[in-house]
Amino acid sequence: MSVMSRTKAREIALHLIFEMGFRQFEEESLDERLDEEIMASISGDIALYAGKLSVEQTQYIRSVVRGVAAHIGELDQTIEANAKGWKLSRLSRMTTAVLRLAIYEMRYVDDVPVGVAINEAVELAKVYDTEEAASFINGVLGAVARAEKPQDAPAEKKDESRAEESNA
Repeated sequence: MSVMSRTKAREIALHLIFEMGFRQFEEESLDERLDEEIMASISGDIALYAGKLSVEQTQYIRSVVRGVAAHIGELDQTIEANAKGWKLSRLSRMTTAVLRLAIYEMRYVDDVPVGVAINEAVELAKVYDTEEAASFINGVLGAVARAEKPQDAPAEKKDESRAEESNA
């Protein structure tokens, strides 16, 4: 999937994740929201929804939104642990949605590098939230990335030692 189409898919996923802040996630409503006719009806108000989504975009949106819904408790704990001095209840719903999306991508979407997830989150915050929120999100996601990096290192070393053993 091209970078531009992934960006559009991510932005639509953010809208759906944002909705989770207002009501319980329901699998049926996700499929309904991604229906071509519904998308077309919204496109007059929101240019993002104009045009048909590719199969890859639709799969990405479904996967990410379902994943955030499935891991929401863990994602929210991560946000609170890394948003020093801030409770989740004090964050705007958009800030929370952007953070949930980015942390999910950082942890569970293999083809999204951590830096890309952070940069895209900051850009989304600039569009849908405030400049201050974008800086805050950047700081929280940077802390998450730093906290999780040491956990990744031992796994890489294990892979290297396995490769050395198989070469021996």
